[in-house]
Amino acid sequence: MRGNILRYRLFVAVSAAALAACTGISPAAAQNAAPAATQQAASALHALFKESDEDNLRRNPINALFRGDMRYADQLGDNISDAYFDAERAAGEKDLAALRRINRAALSETDQLAYDIFQWQTGLALRSLSPAILPLNVVRPIDHFTGLQTFYPDLASGQSAAPFKTVKDYQDSISRHHRYAWYIDQSIERFRQGMKAGIVQPKLVVRNVIDQLDLQLAQGVEGSTMYAPLKAFPAEIPAADQARLRTETAAAIRDEIRPAYQRLRDFLAKEYLPAAREGVGLVHMKGGPALYSFLIEQNTTLPLSADDVHQLGLSEVARVHREMEGVKNQTGFKGNLQAYFEFLRTDARFRPASKEALRDEYYAIGKRVDARVGGIFSTLPKTRLEIRPVPEYREKTDAAGSYFPGAPDGSRPGVFYYNSYDLPSRSTWGQETLYLHEGAPGHHFQISLAQENEALPNFMRFGGNTAYVEGWALYAETLWDELGMETDPYQRFGGLNDEMLRAMRLVVDSGIHAKGWTRDQAIKYMLDNSSMGKTDATSEVERYIAMPGQALAYKIGQLKILELRAKAEKALGAKFDLKEFHAQVLMTGALPMNILEQKLNRWIASKRR
Repeated sequence: MRGNILRYRLFVAVSAAALAACTGISPAAAQNAAPAATQQAASALHALFKESDEDNLRRNPINALFRGDMRYADQLGDNISDAYFDAERAAGEKDLAALRRINRAALSETDQLAYDIFQWQTGLALRSLSPAILPLNVVRPIDHFTGLQTFYPDLASGQSAAPFKTVKDYQDSISRHHRYAWYIDQSIERFRQGMKAGIVQPKLVVRNVIDQLDLQLAQGVEGSTMYAPLKAFPAEIPAADQARLRTETAAAIRDEIRPAYQRLRDFLAKEYLPAAREGVGLVHMKGGPALYSFLIEQNTTLPLSADDVHQLGLSEVARVHREMEGVKNQTGFKGNLQAYFEFLRTDARFRPASKEALRDEYYAIGKRVDARVGGIFSTLPKTRLEIRPVPEYREKTDAAGSYFPGAPDGSRPGVFYYNSYDLPSRSTWGQETLYLHEGAPGHHFQISLAQENEALPNFMRFGGNTAYVEGWALYAETLWDELGMETDPYQRFGGLNDEMLRAMRLVVDSGIHAKGWTRDQAIKYMLDNSSMGKTDATSEVERYIAMPGQALAYKIGQLKILELRAKAEKALGAKFDLKEFHAQVLMTGALPMNILEQKLNRWIASKRR
């Protein structure tokens, strides 16, 4: 998923108006019925959450923009200076100090849940800003997967969170352009600090960023993704304003952004690349092992070691292999599994006939899911889901599929992006499971249902953690049977192939960052153990290199949700209702795994009474 590719720190924040919503009781009604101590504690908690949220949006204006809050729409924010990080740290410390002054024992069960998540998320954010972690990240401000150069063109394209409906919308974009050019120059200074400290990116990452900058520079001014909104103005904008906005936007791109891109590109190629490291894993970086240990916990929400992760991955790879063997035999293939992988990679019947054919099949899959998904979910998103190809400027290094969230008010659809780069490497047998993960009922359901629920606290609506978000999307793939997918054995193998991908991630990510695996070694492992094409395997491995630990969250989160479902089915028997289980998992936002487990345990106990 690409919805969280900015490195804006999301200090958790909730609105006071909604904390009792998880139990269906309004705050006012709850407080009228509560003892004085509970009212006092709840009021203090609600006030803290409201103040923290407002402060966070002022410091991080892009967070507000993605919510549809236009108060700071002319700002891009900082996210790179010492002053910014000092302000984030001070805010977190202030919030935790205020939280400790609140009597948790006096709170309702719902407010205790909010208290615990706020405490966990704020504490984790503070750890990311600590002297042990921040210096290892801040001097590596850009990579080819999460760098601002991969995010900002989308934001300015007219196809993202930033609206282009009024003169002010266009003027706000120009203001953000000025700040973007500043950010690019500040990134160069951070890179230089890293060179002095001996904390640098791998050469592979640097070369990929240079390629991305070259592609954007080659677009020119009017061909730039950031110029696109100027090619189709709303009719309500007067012609004189249109002319002025075209001139000002072109000037910002031509005179500020493109020169900043060129400065960054030249710096990376001439100064930084020679100093960058050969080893792709954090194990080769100064301070890297400690950083990786933190990233494992940050992404999985669990205190796992790299060895724990690696061994779990090897176990899951072996299990999925056994299931793959069964499907292979069902198709009548006579060779071994490696030969079957090669057959699926190379046989022409599994290649899309054209980019249009690839698109049309995703449309058809979406319609089939829509016809059945209401049978296992009690609440469906109001936000529309659109299907689009990955933009050309980032398709070479992008994943096979990704999701971009819609606006909370439904004014902007959620988008499932499919990658049509190197079309002969794309496989039709992988389409159904990819849609279930990135589209419905995966990311689109989880993110949209949280955002649309105004009764939820803001941090439950807009925040979250990777283990839950990606764990849910991977769990959604397991719903293929209920949704009538993967009836063809090749599509079922595609589902297993995607599950194998997430199992291999545990092995490969920990292999790269804790055990010293090379890029080529990691790619070979993925090709040997799945039917992935080399283009996809390469993109995946280079993603893990750029984003250590993030890929671990999928399988860890999925296994926890499956464990909780199995526990509920066993405990409740005939009382188990899949719609209700899904509502319990989804309708309170993205929870850390241990807190989700506690919540589901309480639900199971209540159903058994």
